[in-house]
Amino acid sequence: MNNYKLTIQYDGGRYKGWQRLGDEKNTIQGKIENVLSAMEGNSVEIVGCSRTDAGVHALAQVANFKSQRDLSEQEIKDYLNHQLPQDISVLDVVHVPERFHARYNAKEKTYLYKIWNEPQSHPFLRKYSMHVEQKLDLTSMKQAGAFFIGEHDFTAYANAKSKKKSAVRTISAVKIEELDGLIEIRLNGDGFLYNMARKIVGTLIEVGLGSIDATTIPQILASKERIQTGRMAEACGLYLGKISY
Repeated sequence: MNNYKLTIQYDGGRYKGWQRLGDEKNTIQGKIENVLSAMEGNSVEIVGCSRTDAGVHALAQVANFKSQRDLSEQEIKDYLNHQLPQDISVLDVVHVPERFHARYNAKEKTYLYKIWNEPQSHPFLRKYSMHVEQKLDLTSMKQAGAFFIGEHDFTAYANAKSKKKSAVRTISAVKIEELDGLIEIRLNGDGFLYNMARKIVGTLIEVGLGSIDATTIPQILASKERIQTGRMAEACGLYLGKISY
């Protein structure tokens, strides 16, 4: 049995997320599986590293699938890119050991969030960033970001529908940079709960607006109460950036 690792980039704006749900065809996973199944001549299931939400993008999502056919990496890449919609692109295909699993073998994930922080809208970023008109205090946001680093119970930052047994995750870095009105926030961690990245960014925005004090982050984490985290950042500004194995 051959096992192939895919690195995928996509604009999630018109999709209901990565994960195929029942007969839902408007998902990234569903689109790729349909093309692979046509190529294989039978049903193919792919395993994705991260189940990105509706409207969330990916710079380098990783998935794998198994095939009884011995196809070249280039053949698979060319076929997928020819058949998939233009808002989904396969960057790389690699033949990997049969035991490789895109989700279970991942060691660290990086999420990128983009905020357009100017009074006027940006015509070319409006679908790919969250627009915050009021000037954000980056110093306070960076102070708040430092409190998320380390191993914590992120129950307060988990969606109520999350089915994970443990909410303990380790964040290794929170980086916040601004250039010409565009703020980029990078979150590195060993794993993220459902909606966790967007909720963390939402809290950082509230801190930047002065609605939440940066020094209260440890208390919010300790409380495990979702109501204290403030708004959840919009999906359009979030990108699955990098997965390390």
